[in-house]
Amino acid sequence: MDRALQLAIVAVLGLAMGTAGAADGSSEPDGHWVTTWTAMPQLAEPDNMPPAPYTLENVVLADSTVRQTVRVSVGGQRMRLRFSNAFGGASLPITRVTVALPSEGKAGVSAIQPQTLQPVTFYGRPSTVVSVGAQVVSDPLDLALPAGAVLSVTAYLADGQASTNITSHPGSRTTSYLAKGNQAEAADLTGATPVDHWYFLSGIEIWSKPATATLALVGDSLTDGRGSTTNQNNRWPDQLFDRLRTDRRTAGVAIANQAAGGNRVLNDGLGPNALARLDRDVLAQSGVNWLIVFEGVNDLGTAADTQDAQKKVADELIAAYDQIIVRAHAQDIRVYGATLTPFGGSFYDDAQGHREAARQAVNEWIRTSGRFDAVIDFDRAVRDPADPRRLVAAFDVGDHLHLSPAGYKALADAVPARLLHR
Repeated sequence: MDRALQLAIVAVLGLAMGTAGAADGSSEPDGHWVTTWTAMPQLAEPDNMPPAPYTLENVVLADSTVRQTVRVSVGGQRMRLRFSNAFGGASLPITRVTVALPSEGKAGVSAIQPQTLQPVTFYGRPSTVVSVGAQVVSDPLDLALPAGAVLSVTAYLADGQASTNITSHPGSRTTSYLAKGNQAEAADLTGATPVDHWYFLSGIEIWSKPATATLALVGDSLTDGRGSTTNQNNRWPDQLFDRLRTDRRTAGVAIANQAAGGNRVLNDGLGPNALARLDRDVLAQSGVNWLIVFEGVNDLGTAADTQDAQKKVADELIAAYDQIIVRAHAQDIRVYGATLTPFGGSFYDDAQGHREAARQAVNEWIRTSGRFDAVIDFDRAVRDPADPRRLVAAFDVGDHLHLSPAGYKALADAVPARLLHR
């Protein structure tokens, strides 16, 4: 091929790629979108629905404003939102969305810093309709978000959602606010009702340099943060991020916490099982480079406490972990296995010790099979040396299964930073 023609083709291709990048909202041609915050979508159970008058017989949040605060991991100058209708029984019409920094930068507050408020658009429009089972990604917008910043996201639904099946994340550990009328631009909400749940919002992405990448987490209530402090963001993933950002080698690691209380690997529980949701919650997320799998306690705890049943569920868990590894490796994602933490003395404990034997068998495979790219020994980090079936007393929130903030710090400290170097 003639050299001049080669150069012309390269120039045309470069122009096309630049145009595509601009349409995508990128401000730097060599950057990429990175997931910096997530909430695993799940069906809102009756106890986690918006209270009256926000939930009526056939409609939820009609003529209502929802203001939610979330803490991002890595920051940036350009961002976009994701809203999910994965479990909605009808289309989700969102009339207006705004973002702002919350008052004093705090999580769980209803007031914002008015000078930071910006409207969010969807294909240039202020409103959007999210189809049943779908999600929608907003247009990019310029808003400087420092690493670890809290963002306030406000959505107004004029018509509400015409179903009592809605998408949420009950275990927010963060206070949100519901109010009647269109208060999307209000400096503070009038007549607001606090609820400790998130609704519809499922992700935030940042446009960042190529070295920035996301660590995804698949887990249950131990990763969702049961036992952590409401509005303090001291789950173990939060504390891990705080530790990572102090080192320049890991400061570009974003975290996508895709965990939910009661979730299981093998069977649906609170939310779809991990095998079913892996594509949506990990493989389809932007910029994922690593995955930590820390889940299985609920599979053991909900299976019958007989030797045969526990051996069966342990074997099935091991096969499921192998499937997760195979599927993630196909997307060039490194997969780290975390050992299951003790639950002696909890409601999952059994007198014969069959569940403990199954936990030990699963942990032995995680540690020695060589299938994971690395092992993170959470069991060793929080077990009581004098009674390894139980948690260290100072790490036990009180139910002998979930951890206190100090226990979550022990988990965060147990993750070797070298595993997250690019």
